[in-house]
Amino acid sequence: MANRSKYKEKYKNQKGQIQSYILIFPQNFLTFCPKQLSHSAPSLPLNSLTKKDMSNQMTKVYIWDMDETLILLKSLLNGSYAEAFAGLKDAQKGVEIGKMWEKHILQISDDFFFYEQIENCNKPFLEVLSKYDDGQDLSDYDFNQDGLSPPHDDLNKRKLAYRHRVIAYKYKHGLHDILDQEMMDQWDSLYKMTDEYTDGWLSSARALLEQCLSGNEDPTFCNTVAGGVVSSNATASRHINVLVTSGSLIPSLVKCLLFRLDNLISHENVYSSWDVGKLQCFQWIKERFNSRNTRFCAIGDGWEECEAAQAMNWPFIKVDLRPNSSHRFPGLTLRTVGFYFSIVYGNPDSENEDD
Repeated sequence: MANRSKYKEKYKNQKGQIQSYILIFPQNFLTFCPKQLSHSAPSLPLNSLTKKDMSNQMTKVYIWDMDETLILLKSLLNGSYAEAFAGLKDAQKGVEIGKMWEKHILQISDDFFFYEQIENCNKPFLEVLSKYDDGQDLSDYDFNQDGLSPPHDDLNKRKLAYRHRVIAYKYKHGLHDILDQEMMDQWDSLYKMTDEYTDGWLSSARALLEQCLSGNEDPTFCNTVAGGVVSSNATASRHINVLVTSGSLIPSLVKCLLFRLDNLISHENVYSSWDVGKLQCFQWIKERFNSRNTRFCAIGDGWEECEAAQAMNWPFIKVDLRPNSSHRFPGLTLRTVGFYFSIVYGNPDSENEDD
């Protein structure tokens, strides 16, 4: 595929620029940040979370990085995860696990999510072209014969919007609807192998996402509603997980499915900063969810989300691979995340000074 080497090279190099930030609050940020972009804010559905709801109820929005934060892939492929354990981890096994994930991600992206057709048409989120979708019934639509080319005109934008609609449908219904039993078994085995090799990184990250949605260390005390928005009886507040990844949109959505994050992060809440940068995505997220009672927190491992959080005056939690760190998985907890909210925003009942 024409763009494969570009995709892999960008994925390989981007995390190499990471600075040694640890735990960073707005008042302690360095002064540099990317120049703000001028893109207009997207209009995205808020599902059951309306502006009226947000003005009357505390809302916490958690903005997550994906690679080397919620999941591990690059650090497995280049051996840096194993290196952090000073010889206690088999680096070659990590590389083999990473290659298997890479194969699954690309295969499923191509076979079921049109990636081979649209890899040169990356967009920052699925709904960006929704206004071009005329609602045509796609049950008999031939996606292999419609002549899609880069969407510079309205016709091709509509063709891409059709694909985005199908991708959103498949994401919402999960991999169980599209994979056969053999592939499901391979996926399940690989997930368990990876979680065991990483001492529970994947399952621990997923558990924290659940706790963040519930606002409670015990995620059973919450009611999940459409779009990954949770109303918590224990906290009388709403909680939202949003993903901003530097990867291309379609493989990132597939990663969410493969790493079992799809019921915790809805497709509307997955953003690709590949072309526009993380600061632009953060600005869109603020415009989309912001109200007097909304609080934001970014969690990631990289310099770009750190600088973007700085520019937004949001707390930022630096995820650290090292085994002795408490800001990794397992280790990072809802209590720790809540602490950084309180440092920046103070009492949750106080007025949001950012508005």
